Amino acid sequence: MVKFSVIVPFYNVQQYAPETLRSLSANARSDFEFLLVDDCSRDGTPELLERAAKEIPGVVHIRHEQNGGLATARNTGLDAARGEYLTFLDGDDWVAPGYFAQLVDAMDHHGCDFLRTDHVQFTGRNRTIHRVPHGLRDVVLPSREAILPAHRSTSVDYAYAWAGIYHRRLLDQGVLHFMDGLRTAEDRPWIWKLHREAESFAVTSLLGVFYRRGVSNSLTQIGDVRQLDFIRSFDRVLADTAKDPEADRFLPKAVRTYCAIIAHHLGTIDKFEPQVAKRLRTLAAAALKRMPQELLGDVLDSMDHERSTQLRRLRRRPVPAGEAAA
Repeated sequence: MVKFSVIVPFYNVQQYAPETLRSLSANARSDFEFLLVDDCSRDGTPELLERAAKEIPGVVHIRHEQNGGLATARNTGLDAARGEYLTFLDGDDWVAPGYFAQLVDAMDHHGCDFLRTDHVQFTGRNRTIHRVPHGLRDVVLPSREAILPAHRSTSVDYAYAWAGIYHRRLLDQGVLHFMDGLRTAEDRPWIWKLHREAESFAVTSLLGVFYRRGVSNSLTQIGDVRQLDFIRSFDRVLADTAKDPEADRFLPKAVRTYCAIIAHHLGTIDKFEPQVAKRLRTLAAAALKRMPQELLGDVLDSMDHERSTQLRRLRRRPVPAGEAAA
């Protein structure tokens, strides 16, 4: 019987994978499995994973013949997972020794659909603790109640899939899979679906996941067209939320978050290649036109002057009819 499955996609991370793999080895247990999904790496990553499959107990090595992106790689791992509980880790991050055993114990104790945890972000030697934006700790609550309020950061804004643990019943119910093919912001539709469709969750103060920032080939550092998938991601958030029985409650939060993310990308537009920057403005303007217009007006009225002005100007930008209807 497999108690716990850890799904770890890898793509061209030979510089960081050894640390990730050492941390898995330090967490190995006879009832744990580690699903290492190589998303068609072209560097030395495949050889590292082949060696890990021989040396680390519980490793299952899976290789994609074509690169599909993080969301697709995670789905491959989910399809192969056998554990009662599941979690994720990225191939350039790591976990503290014994952390997974503590995570499983916490899940056993609470008995809810999923748990969320804090994490440590590190860039070089600098480390900062990032907390789940939810005040109550170790209290099981209805997961839908953590979506709001709209004007404040909540659990759906803390979208890191690896900062938590999830019961297999969510996988069996179709809640845990990601929107296939997304190359960035893949966690956003996923976390919203999780909070809308799961019944119960809790936040626990375990601290053992270390998230590496500033990786040169990370999509957060690269201003190419893949970054624009955040539009597809948030379009899905809005579409799915609009179908919810409590859409009137949750749509203001979804629209406000979408607007905030658009404003963030516009604020860093200089990092994009010129053609991608132009495409960003067009897609973002079209996205604003697809939103419920009365609700969008209310959201823009509630935002700070700088972002509100920027988004209102973009809202007036002409876009091709096909883009606005996408």
